[in-house]
Amino acid sequence: MTLALEITGLEKKYQNGVSALRGIDLSVKSGSFFGLLGPNGAGKSTCIAIISSLIKKTNGKVKIFGVDIDKDRDKAKTFLGLVPQEFNFNQFEKVSDILINQAGYYGLSRHAVMPKVDYYLHKLGLFKKRKSIARELSGGMKRRLMIARALVHEPKMLILDEPTAGVDIEIRRDMWHFLEEINAQGVTVILTTHYLEEAEHLCRQLAIIDHGQIIANTSVKELLVRLDKEQVILDLKDPLQSMPVIEGIGLREIDNFTIEVTFNKQLSMNGLFSMLSLHGIEVMSMRNKSNRLEELFLQLTGSQSHDPL
Repeated sequence: MTLALEITGLEKKYQNGVSALRGIDLSVKSGSFFGLLGPNGAGKSTCIAIISSLIKKTNGKVKIFGVDIDKDRDKAKTFLGLVPQEFNFNQFEKVSDILINQAGYYGLSRHAVMPKVDYYLHKLGLFKKRKSIARELSGGMKRRLMIARALVHEPKMLILDEPTAGVDIEIRRDMWHFLEEINAQGVTVILTTHYLEEAEHLCRQLAIIDHGQIIANTSVKELLVRLDKEQVILDLKDPLQSMPVIEGIGLREIDNFTIEVTFNKQLSMNGLFSMLSLHGIEVMSMRNKSNRLEELFLQLTGSQSHDPL
């Protein structure tokens, strides 16, 4: 399968002696929805900045759809759309003009690009705001404008650095749906996020970076298998009279009709319910207590503090 991104031995050392990246090897298949996760200062943003030719690497190679960024930077950049964390468009430009001007950087005329501008503004719920000044948009609209701008030249790969930071749940879900849609159309998507439920929901493959090194690189499903504990919230049929003691199972009362249960993942749900039933606890419904990927992330990184880079 064609590789959308191929990184070999990537290093970045700043003049102050800080090593942000320490020999990263990473490959992303064409058409993937790939997550790049890590705590603040782990090296995610540095890696993205190098891929996007915003900063220079110290060592290593980066290829985008087979094009080495050192040998043909301009061609490699045509394959890439970037949505950075910060709003970096002209706040005093009209919404449609921001997209038109962005397309102009890639040699697209106003006439040629207008159907694409209208398309992405429609898809991202911004068409009615196309003549508005960008600074008048809400935070969520500005975030969607950043995505539209990154896609207007129709790149083969989209990189999103914390795309849903600061937006409400409804807008976040709409953005998830849109990203899934463009990925289904063949666009490779690389996502960094601190909302780890995004990675679990959207990504099929992911890498976790910590202290400038890749510490995990596999499928989301395989990573979740590493968790040896499961936590669920159970809604009970009848009010809890007393909390039983069950070997190997942790129980915590939330209220008379709700308990939190911690158990080893080797125990099946049927087995869990049978053990609870033996102690007079009948379950009406169940939901996950917490984000499993977040638990795994904390295990792998050791919950260490980081200096932001």
